[in-house]
Amino acid sequence: MNQFAGLDLLASSVLVLNPQGCIVYANPAAENLLERPFKLLLNTQLSNLFLNGVELLDGFQQAIEHQFADKRQDLILERNGREPLHVYSIVTALDLPDTPVLIELRENVQQLKLDREERMQDQNKENKELIRNLAHEIKNPLGGIRGAAQLLELELPERDAKELREYTQVIIKEADRLQVLVDRLLAPNRLPQVIADVNIHEVCERVRSLMLAEFPKGLLIRRDYDLSIPEFRGDQQQLIQAVLNIAHNAAQALVMRMSEGDAEIIFKTRVVRQVTLAKVRYRLALDLHIIDNGPGIPPAIRDRIFYPLVSGRDGGSGLGLTLAQAFITQHAGVIDCESRPGCTDFRLLIPLP
Repeated sequence: MNQFAGLDLLASSVLVLNPQGCIVYANPAAENLLERPFKLLLNTQLSNLFLNGVELLDGFQQAIEHQFADKRQDLILERNGREPLHVYSIVTALDLPDTPVLIELRENVQQLKLDREERMQDQNKENKELIRNLAHEIKNPLGGIRGAAQLLELELPERDAKELREYTQVIIKEADRLQVLVDRLLAPNRLPQVIADVNIHEVCERVRSLMLAEFPKGLLIRRDYDLSIPEFRGDQQQLIQAVLNIAHNAAQALVMRMSEGDAEIIFKTRVVRQVTLAKVRYRLALDLHIIDNGPGIPPAIRDRIFYPLVSGRDGGSGLGLTLAQAFITQHAGVIDCESRPGCTDFRLLIPLP
């Protein structure tokens, strides 16, 4: 509609409705938010857009009855088969008989971020409990199995000892491998932190040198540092291990691109201000990105990458990201990840003094 063409340039989503509650105009931002083209939105009833749009419908009805000039509220709008929308809605009564109501929807990005961090915190607690229980369930019988195999090896008949010892050695070696796995699972909770002043760029440079030593050909590690970032109190070895685990996963996903000579990992550091981490507000925080140009994280595990024993690679232990999350959490920080083919970005946020 020509009279609302100026709204096409707005970043927030705008819907204009007729007296029957049908959409007669939607700007491009609304098309993106609702994931429908204007042709499908046109003449759609407001009541059919969301599964729980009662409050939005109430606002529409009150606007029709001229009970207010505009009504503002935070809403969580549920959709069939899609993620719910966290929005700040503004319902405005227009002095136009054919189009009496305008609804503006602004996606509440901050609320989405807080909800996601809260889910990750809950997941981290569940991971700790799962790991602790799993480790204890494995450790006790593991010692018995290894000990029994050693005793059995001593009792083998001399004539068959060499041939049968291969089997007992398999048992002992596999028991030792599982013991190492259990120790890695328990490491973040078992080892005390060694707190000192940490320079994040020294951490990144250490990881960079380790990575280039392991992958000397076909991998470029670029640095995009903000050298004004101050030192902060933390455990340098834990932070090195966290960054190394993420970078190592990235490198393993880049094997095909290494053979072509265009594999790339970027270490990028910035400072963010007035950030909320785990429901606590901080004046300053370190913003560290580890970005690779690999194939991306498989969609099937994208929401579970920080779970223990979940791996997108054959032969992977599925512990690297779990341990990285545990170490960053011990620094009052959070890890987030965005991934698509050609770009995977792990973002680490840690409070600064």
